[in-house]
Amino acid sequence: MVLIFVDQADGHIKKSSFEVLTYGAKLAEQLGTTAEAVALGTINDDQLSTVGKYGVKKVHHITNEALNHLDAQAYAKVIADTAANTGATVVVISHNQTGKAIAGRVSARLKAGLVAGAIALPDTSNGFVVKKTVFSGKAFANINITSPIKIISLNPNSFHVTVGEGVAEVIATTVALNDPKVKVTAVNKVSGEVPLTEADIVVSGGRGLKGPENWGIILDLAKVLGAATACSRPVGDAHWRPHHEHVGQTGVQIAPNLYIAVGISGAIQHLAGVNRSKVIVVINKDPEAPFFKAADYGIVGDAFEVLPQMTAEIKKLKGIA
Repeated sequence: MVLIFVDQADGHIKKSSFEVLTYGAKLAEQLGTTAEAVALGTINDDQLSTVGKYGVKKVHHITNEALNHLDAQAYAKVIADTAANTGATVVVISHNQTGKAIAGRVSARLKAGLVAGAIALPDTSNGFVVKKTVFSGKAFANINITSPIKIISLNPNSFHVTVGEGVAEVIATTVALNDPKVKVTAVNKVSGEVPLTEADIVVSGGRGLKGPENWGIILDLAKVLGAATACSRPVGDAHWRPHHEHVGQTGVQIAPNLYIAVGISGAIQHLAGVNRSKVIVVINKDPEAPFFKAADYGIVGDAFEVLPQMTAEIKKLKGIA
């Protein structure tokens, strides 16, 4: 059986979970077995039953007040216990922030081989070989997992989501947990914005914007696209934009369908955080900017001229006054 971890926030299933559900269901089909899911914390059972549309037959809903906020040790224990109790031979987790915190711990508890950052279904013709990215996405590696139980964390935006018919059976279970070593005393959320890790479109700015007073052209474009905004590390370090918008190897790593980089040269550290984007558009007045080598589309021009025109044209297409 393939067990899939359904990640949620504030009682809503995260977008990355639909991808791992599809992946896990396809893997179960490939292995000639069934797919089940495990969800932790407070979430509506009616919402959980909809994961049946992605090929999952059952959802093990584990409730406990301590599971409403991410506690990597508690999450890992519950997922590992569920895998053991259900006889799962493969556990699939998203390679997002939550997955990075728990996958290794689940692996240790189950004495299971782990491939982190997988990008395709395993090749089971001769073993259990999983393809993943290495060296910040610059190369690929094929890893053969030989342990009886196997764990895969799937890179977000690397597997096509398919939706069918079906309703999953929700099995509610409560668990007793030891007092957590980390207690959440307050949660301060940024409101009114699309979360970077969940955004389909991201518009990002760099030092080419020259100062925080010019950020309006980024915000205007993001607004008409329904996009999240981001920035390069120098912009965050200079406090032009809040720290949570910094994307890159040392910031938030994202994988949107569309990433628009404005006035960003494209240092390898920045590219490492965004190179899983499906489409990258680079706007820079320097034709030699390294980012153009990684771009799907490039515009050589002054951002202060290009962006207002782009925004105006998109408004026309959308019929926005």
